[in-house]
Amino acid sequence: MNTNLSRRDFLKSSVIAASGLAILPNWLAAQEVPKSKMQISAQMYSVRGDCGANFDNALEKVAKMGFKGVEFAGYYNYSNKPAELKKRLDDLGLVASGTHIGTGSFDKNNLQKTIDFHAAIGCKFLVVPGDGRFTNPDKWKELADIFNQTAAILKPLGMACGYHCHTGEFKKLGDKTFWELFAENTSADVILQQDCGWSYVARQDPAALIRKYPGRSRTLHIKPSVVKEDQGVKKAILGQDSVPWPSVLLAAREVGNTDWLTIEQETYPDGRPAMDCLKDSLAGLQTMLKAMP
Repeated sequence: MNTNLSRRDFLKSSVIAASGLAILPNWLAAQEVPKSKMQISAQMYSVRGDCGANFDNALEKVAKMGFKGVEFAGYYNYSNKPAELKKRLDDLGLVASGTHIGTGSFDKNNLQKTIDFHAAIGCKFLVVPGDGRFTNPDKWKELADIFNQTAAILKPLGMACGYHCHTGEFKKLGDKTFWELFAENTSADVILQQDCGWSYVARQDPAALIRKYPGRSRTLHIKPSVVKEDQGVKKAILGQDSVPWPSVLLAAREVGNTDWLTIEQETYPDGRPAMDCLKDSLAGLQTMLKAMP
């Protein structure tokens, strides 16, 4: 994505309660997670071309579609203007559902600036969409520690950090995937932003992953994806793609503690405009949510 920030390059009682939950089986721990009232947001990378041409116009079009929030992947003309961006969002009736930023934003020399900017625009969820250390056998633990330290600083501020998966995070080190290792070595305050489209393409069960780590899916990526065997039969539009979304949505609502279902429309079937594909996926997701028991 050609934006200000490259998406790929970014790439006490409570203590007792937490320690108790750590030794409970997942199904029992899950009972402590309240059902979520999920809202829908758009990852602005979905309409990256429109953002590059006119970011304000792109935000307006997304708002008119009916999205409640937007997740950023770059700020374009608002890079150093949080007050102006917040006003624009307010005027459009949008909430900053999250952002994708690099791990460097959590460095000691950058963290306060990162906090100040995102607090000013009302963005609680700071998510990293990629870091080479995640799948490095010698550095994954170092990365997990960075997230633990950052999460501890953010929590009193009502904010949280997290990591976003693609397919590589499901490679294995021994008998566990790097996603499992990261989840098991980070606190419950670190969000596991599963991109359910990518995890399904990686032959994972996205609903099972949500249930395995209850309460840690505060924000999820709902990306329409088509697996190899469905090519030419299904389309990358929500409700028309390969991912078993009903089970994913149910898991998110029941145990994910999910605030935001964030649609990421990464490809555009039949060469149609990005905005049209995003609108169709929104309609597909809304239909599936209405059909939930």
